[in-house]
Amino acid sequence: MCPLRAPLLAALISLALSQYYDYDYQPLRMLGPSGPNCNEECECPINFPSAMYCDSRKLKAVPFVPSRIKYLYLQNNQIDGIKAGVFDNVTDTLRWLILDNNQITNGKIEKGTIDKLTALEKLHINFNNLTEPVIPPSKSLDELKLMHNQLSKFPGGLLSDKENLTTINLQFNHLTSDAIAGAFKGPKKLLSLDVSHNKLKKLPADVPSTLEMLYADHNHIDGVAAGYLSKLPLLHHLRLSHNKLVDSGIPAGVFNTTSLVELDLSFNKLQSIPEINEQLEQLYLQANEINKIELT
Repeated sequence: MCPLRAPLLAALISLALSQYYDYDYQPLRMLGPSGPNCNEECECPINFPSAMYCDSRKLKAVPFVPSRIKYLYLQNNQIDGIKAGVFDNVTDTLRWLILDNNQITNGKIEKGTIDKLTALEKLHINFNNLTEPVIPPSKSLDELKLMHNQLSKFPGGLLSDKENLTTINLQFNHLTSDAIAGAFKGPKKLLSLDVSHNKLKKLPADVPSTLEMLYADHNHIDGVAAGYLSKLPLLHHLRLSHNKLVDSGIPAGVFNTTSLVELDLSFNKLQSIPEINEQLEQLYLQANEINKIELT
């Protein structure tokens, strides 16, 4: 194989996988010596002074964050909580907070920490031990990623003022349909919602009409309510693989929407192919119980 083709192939494979499940976030590390406005346990590159890298340093606590820091990376440590005061200098300036791959529990997140971050745009607390969501007061929040935790509830109203939220990732938790009732009413610009690998028996209710991607793979969903998709005129991607879908749970024409370009119904219990719109580009039906095909 040509030396240039191997890296290109790897990049394409990586891109394809990331399009289906974006579980990890790895920031670009900047080269160069650390600047003076930095915690001694971390690194603040001179050519990117607003960022503080504290990732992969075996930290057991969140270090004090100096003023002017906007981007804070704390992933891959041994942090189990957040002490009050560590964000006091950046309550209205911190934009990104990355806490993936730690051991954080709700009971050890003290008041006066995340609940004081009024400018936060991205909050990633994936691969931790949260049992309920942690939501900052910031109205600028754009991304909320709480994948691979132990969430069993998501009370309604927590996102009521998050009008700029575009991405919510909650896959690999213990959420039920009742636990997320009314949880997604607030955001008015939501584009992507991932609730795959949970315990849902039906698709999330009251999701914004702006939604373009809804992923609900690996749940216990047995049907789609009539008219559900008509309330989502911009929905392009719907993934319902590895559920319990049966023909009786699929009303006639429920998927016949011109906006859908991808529909994944694989690994279910369907016996016939549901009606779809001719604009659909990708339809996945493998591993069902289909025994007839109607050409119409």
